[in-house]
Amino acid sequence: MNQSSYNPFLTAQQQFNKAAEQLELDQATRDFLRAPMREYHFSIPVRMDDGEIRVFRGFRVLHNDARGPGKGGIRFHPMETIDTIRALAMWMTWKCAAVDIPLGGSMGGVIVDPHDLSPPEQERLCRGWVRQIAKNIGPLADAPAPDIMTSGQHMLWMLDEYETILGAKYPGFITGKPVNMGGSLGRIEAAGYGIVITIREALKELKIQLNQTRASFQGFGSVARHAVQLYQQIGGVVTCVSTWNQRDGQSYAYRKLDGINYKDLVAVTDHFGEIDKNKAADLGYECLPGEAWIEQDVEILVPAAIENQITLNNVNKISPSVKIIAEGANGPTSLEADKVIYDRDILIIPDLLANAGGVSVSYFEQVQSNMNYYWQKDEVLGKLDLYLTSAYVNASDFAISENMSMRDAVYLIAVDRVAQACHDRGWV
Repeated sequence: MNQSSYNPFLTAQQQFNKAAEQLELDQATRDFLRAPMREYHFSIPVRMDDGEIRVFRGFRVLHNDARGPGKGGIRFHPMETIDTIRALAMWMTWKCAAVDIPLGGSMGGVIVDPHDLSPPEQERLCRGWVRQIAKNIGPLADAPAPDIMTSGQHMLWMLDEYETILGAKYPGFITGKPVNMGGSLGRIEAAGYGIVITIREALKELKIQLNQTRASFQGFGSVARHAVQLYQQIGGVVTCVSTWNQRDGQSYAYRKLDGINYKDLVAVTDHFGEIDKNKAADLGYECLPGEAWIEQDVEILVPAAIENQITLNNVNKISPSVKIIAEGANGPTSLEADKVIYDRDILIIPDLLANAGGVSVSYFEQVQSNMNYYWQKDEVLGKLDLYLTSAYVNASDFAISENMSMRDAVYLIAVDRVAQACHDRGWV
């Protein structure tokens, strides 16, 4: 399927429909959970450095808050669509329920390429986004966080604007903040570490030693980078990473069969996760077409970039050596490819578990900010390990007992929890 014609919201709804059918949900509950509770579209006028006014389109979608305040990122992306935001908000609802944290699902974004904006222009865009939606978000209603091409600095500008508007301090309004300004220790590593925690548990289940495995990653942004770092730290070998190159609009896979050198590769990578092709070549990396990441002879594949990356067009290129696919991105596997992978007896760790580390520690940050009491890094990462290990074991036990895939098991657990909360509140 052409990426430009792919609608992730339809995928999210189809996944929900399957779970709803298996759970035998009543029609009202299905209708209520199939669509967002609220969504906002707005225009953000920004004065550019040259004095010109440009207008950007912004969004915020809250899918469901029956289990707690909304939680979800804000992404800056030139190809952003409202249907992508709707899908991500829905997936966040299930993700929070899957790891049993008391939050709902939301998502926001702006159609923009931040590469094209100076830092002052990015600041004005962040503040403009908050001004358009300030009445509808907040620490007890819907708290944003970073996502693709947004950072702790963006979150801090947004927090400052929100506090300026309300005239008080609300550090729990937003997560992913810099540590010295109310952020949580361990938050930067959390999403990547969460991937490795679930891989560790899956390998135990398959009775495979982690130090005997190799992995190939799609992506080398914050999520993938920290996953690579921890995975290699505890004994695995990463042979390939694939990244997008903004300069020429192409993606490339960088390979070293004896294992990448994490520090060397980070040194030639910018803060958007783009590797300098020439510098990587100087370090001895093979530079392959970007899609080569999926063809590598490894035991573990980690799609950690964007949605719809494993499809019927490339699923059969997956090597027979692959035992596990850990979905570090949201919705990276199409429904059709998912069936092929399941039939090949490859264990998929679904995105609702594999990339739940970020929202888990976002929740911890929210708790710390609201209490104005902060934890040490070991405590944060220890709680993360506890939450994700418990969620994985719970889902795996259910999948085995019901003879179903991990994805189906996680969806049934998550959707059932949210549906029950809606029933208990008397909404449906």
